[in-house]
Amino acid sequence: MTLLYTYDPVLFSRWLTSLTLGFHIIFATIGVGVPLYIGLAEWIGIRKNDFHYILLARRWSRGYVITVAVGVVTGTAIGLQLSLLWPSFMQVAGQSIALPLFMETFAFFFEAIFLGIYLYTWDRFKNRKTHLLLLIPVVIGSGASAIFITIVNSFMNYPVGFTYENNMITDVNPIQAMMSPAVPTKISHVLTTAYLTCGLVLAAIAAFAYARGQRETYHRKALKFTMICSFVFMIATVIIGDLSGKYLAVYQPEKLAATEWHFETSTHAPLILGGVLQEDNTVKYGLEIPYGLSILAFSNPSAEVVGLDQFPEEHWAPLWVHYIFDMKMGLVAMMVLITLLFMIELIRKKGNIYRGWLLALVVAAAPIAMLTIEHGWIFSEVGRQPWVVRGIMTTTEGATRSEHVDTMLLMFFLLYTVLAISSIRVLTRMFKRNKVADELALYEK
Repeated sequence: MTLLYTYDPVLFSRWLTSLTLGFHIIFATIGVGVPLYIGLAEWIGIRKNDFHYILLARRWSRGYVITVAVGVVTGTAIGLQLSLLWPSFMQVAGQSIALPLFMETFAFFFEAIFLGIYLYTWDRFKNRKTHLLLLIPVVIGSGASAIFITIVNSFMNYPVGFTYENNMITDVNPIQAMMSPAVPTKISHVLTTAYLTCGLVLAAIAAFAYARGQRETYHRKALKFTMICSFVFMIATVIIGDLSGKYLAVYQPEKLAATEWHFETSTHAPLILGGVLQEDNTVKYGLEIPYGLSILAFSNPSAEVVGLDQFPEEHWAPLWVHYIFDMKMGLVAMMVLITLLFMIELIRKKGNIYRGWLLALVVAAAPIAMLTIEHGWIFSEVGRQPWVVRGIMTTTEGATRSEHVDTMLLMFFLLYTVLAISSIRVLTRMFKRNKVADELALYEK
């Protein structure tokens, strides 16, 4: 039976870009977060003369190289697809926000150069601190790479730094274009969630190994160290998440209104959790928290929150973004609970952080964290619709009209499948062949 469909280049361009971003964000998050943990572990190891932490840094850096390699491929694919699938957007971006795009590439090369030096100079220096210093540019470069690309995304959400008249961009100020009001909260959120996610992923590896019977001190220290860091970044993430909601209320009220199904501008606005939206825009089965949206938006229960009635319906984001946001917040609640339970058990005099149920929760926290990252980016991009550059260019206007985007979608899907399987197999074999117990035994000799 032949499968028939209507070819829509805009739809296939969106699917392909979503597929690439969804796959790339996994490796990009690891690329931003893991260098910080490598550096902290090596610093603790040097400071305490503790080989367990040195070995943590060494083993994490081996796995990190694999994720960087895959991230390079997917990052290159994003650059290729931006030019091929979104030519009109790239024309606007080239006029206004090209500077951080260039600086992101420079930051990556800066990171890659020092990462190579760092990896090939283990045990080459009498003073271990010299080797640690080589990692600082890697941490800075990976963070800067995330910052610059987030600046571009911030511009897409709230463009500034130019004059827009008669469908033309003039008087461009490249520096001012990088100063979108969305920048502070978006950059802070991207960095803290990357550090949180990587902490939970590394903690899950240690918890899984311990639960499987590998009871070395190495795994106990890894679990405790990564979960304490995760708890700190969880607190930061919650605070910045609240500030992000307040940013939306002021600068992107239509996105907040669509997310919370707030159809009429009003004071004392309630917050709706869950629910099912009806055809007449009423909500069934939802939990309504009185004054909740006003408090979330302005920290004032009587504050007025702009509703969707202030915007043309064709400029509304898809209202199913509410479900994405609720799922995201549900996942965040799970991570808060897991990290909080771990810290309670750690602080209690009789607490046991190595209990089976707690180890299982820590292992579960890793996929939960990754799903939260995916949901967060879906919410960010879908919530901006129908704009690719808010108020300037719609997604339809920015997309290509070329043929064969569907073929590209299939090819890249196969590529990402191969990359995923290959990276998992390489990482698994790498750590199976280099067991912790064997490396500890070599050190003791």
